[in-house]
Amino acid sequence: MKRLLSLLAVLVAAFVAGRSWTSFKVKLEIKRLFSASKPTTGKVFTYAQIVGLPNPVQRYFKLVLREGQPYINFVRLKHEGQFKTDLKKDWMAITGEQYFTTATPGFIWLGKTNLFSAKDRFAAGKGGLQVKLFSLIPVADGSGPKYDQGELLRWLGESAWFPTNLLPSENLSWSAINDNTALLTFTYDQLTVSYKVYFNAAGEITQMETQRYMGEQTLENWVGKFSEYQDINGIRIPTRAEGIWRLKTGDHSYANFKLNLIEYDIPESF
Repeated sequence: MKRLLSLLAVLVAAFVAGRSWTSFKVKLEIKRLFSASKPTTGKVFTYAQIVGLPNPVQRYFKLVLREGQPYINFVRLKHEGQFKTDLKKDWMAITGEQYFTTATPGFIWLGKTNLFSAKDRFAAGKGGLQVKLFSLIPVADGSGPKYDQGELLRWLGESAWFPTNLLPSENLSWSAINDNTALLTFTYDQLTVSYKVYFNAAGEITQMETQRYMGEQTLENWVGKFSEYQDINGIRIPTRAEGIWRLKTGDHSYANFKLNLIEYDIPESF
């Protein structure tokens, strides 16, 4: 019995030490993400910037930003919600925190359920996804060009939470489709991604559609939906987000997130 208790104590100590080491490494990675992106200082939004943009895009910026809004450089947020590890599996509760840089495209997302933890990232022009059972045992580690494309798309789409990032620039452009939709295109480090963006009558972005790699598989239609806009930190942003794979078999929702907290220009981990 004593040997068994000693073994259990050793295993628990190893588990705790492993979790602590993982947490330390993640915080270091977040610190490197922030330090690698030089902030834009003194740059503010003006209505003159959106003259000539497609009508629904102009409505959007007039709704979500105020004249003189400083450009957002760093973002950190927390969310809760539901997630599916596979489209055929049941929903499970998930909590997450996420960190973004804007001057240099980048993010780190940390998600946790009762069974696993996940880290989604785009940094230094490279994307990747890691999943660990009980936050310790690796079960997935994806990287490569397909992940680069997918994670840059995630960074661009989730810019709805920090909309100065969607203003036109040398890398970002909008082109007209019709009165309620526009094409958003972004180029970074020889990688170009785009979304077909849908707006409602109020000017809110309600849906973004693109083609995205489904893991290591082929390109599939992917949809991000946004809803329940609120004024937070002087900016109007969605507080609900849903991820959907639009396949031949129909729409398959796999992520439903509710924003709990978002803070701008605090380049630190929670």
